[in-house]
Amino acid sequence: MNENDFLNVHYQDYQHSREEMYRLLQQRVKNYSLPQALYNDPNLFRVDMEEIFQKEWLFAGMTCEIPARGDYFTIEIGQNPVLIVRDGEGGVQAYHNVCRHRGSRICNQHRGKVANLVCPYHQWTYDLKGNLLYAGSEMGKDFDTKLHGLKKVHCRTAGGFIFISLARHAAPDIEAFLASLAMYMEPYDMESTKVAVETTILEKANWKLVIENNRECYHCAGSHPELLNTLLEWDDTTDPRAPQAFLDHYAQQAAAWDAEGIPHHHVEHGLRNRIVRMPLKQGTKVMTLDGNRGCSRLMGRIKNQELGSMRILHLPNSWNHMQSDHAIVFRVLPVSAQQTLVTTKWLVHKDAVEGVDYDPARLRLVWDATNDQDRVLAEHNQQGINSIGYEPGPYSETYEFGVINFLNWYGEQVMTNMQSSNIDQDQTGNLELVQG
Repeated sequence: MNENDFLNVHYQDYQHSREEMYRLLQQRVKNYSLPQALYNDPNLFRVDMEEIFQKEWLFAGMTCEIPARGDYFTIEIGQNPVLIVRDGEGGVQAYHNVCRHRGSRICNQHRGKVANLVCPYHQWTYDLKGNLLYAGSEMGKDFDTKLHGLKKVHCRTAGGFIFISLARHAAPDIEAFLASLAMYMEPYDMESTKVAVETTILEKANWKLVIENNRECYHCAGSHPELLNTLLEWDDTTDPRAPQAFLDHYAQQAAAWDAEGIPHHHVEHGLRNRIVRMPLKQGTKVMTLDGNRGCSRLMGRIKNQELGSMRILHLPNSWNHMQSDHAIVFRVLPVSAQQTLVTTKWLVHKDAVEGVDYDPARLRLVWDATNDQDRVLAEHNQQGINSIGYEPGPYSETYEFGVINFLNWYGEQVMTNMQSSNIDQDQTGNLELVQG
């Protein structure tokens, strides 16, 4: 087999996977779980990565993680290492963590602080704006450093959250959501917070199963005793299951929130993004085991300890709980067709003192337990789906509407992005080049 034959076979296999993905999504039964291959096939996982995780806006981290000039952290989106850094003007920049010389990773630590970005391989040096400052005299007098700056990654911030998109050209429109997020996060002053605890667990399950598990509390009563000490299982203030007692409880709490100027009304931007403030159980303040404060220092301008939990959903990879004294943010990153990293961060006021104002072990207890319980559920789910006995099953429109919404968004977004990819390829002639 010559090189052209090899490329042609490779291209045909690749196209077959994309066509199979499109067919399965187009023909799937609505309100049912997905066909097996969409949960476990490595070739279709590649399409997920290309059409979702390399095109959509992803939650990357928090601005408080890089408070000063030169502070950075790194993140891996599949095989794409990304570097996020605070520049000299206080802005947040994101770059492909790839040297323009021979492609080596530049920053190999999870987080750190630098004056400039220096590739450890051959010491090519970039400033915090990504401009190439030094490449050595050996590159010759005609070498143009201006043509070899770091490749930028789309990056936006709002309310202390950092979002990135690996889209090659224009990233999707996210402005309306960012405006809502900035308004709802204003009381917390997230620039004045810090990460008190961070954990990452590897779940042996497809990323969609991880998100599906989060999007319903149908399983909570049987699986999350620690969480249900404080959490009300209703998905949001519009949940059709919510009884009048809950609505009355919400109205009472909402009056106090209004008095303090704390936003709480349900807002959503399509099926992808949603913000809603939900009360916790009566008599509890935050999501600790006993419902009492996890940190003695409240966040931002907040005075009322009973702010409930402001839930923020951002598909495809994040859900979050904002409370009066601490926040909990979650990030999901696929590793393979059946492996997913789930990172959890607990944030407190930047002046809170560990051991005095908060106990990290107490702060994290509920969600450590819940995360591990969810890991087991997702892994058992994956094991069952891998069986020859699996076939898609029905979701409850009452208890699992959040899952239905997620999969509807996912299916529509993949198909839309695939169609756009095909148009781009036709226009650039890449199809003919790949086929040789």
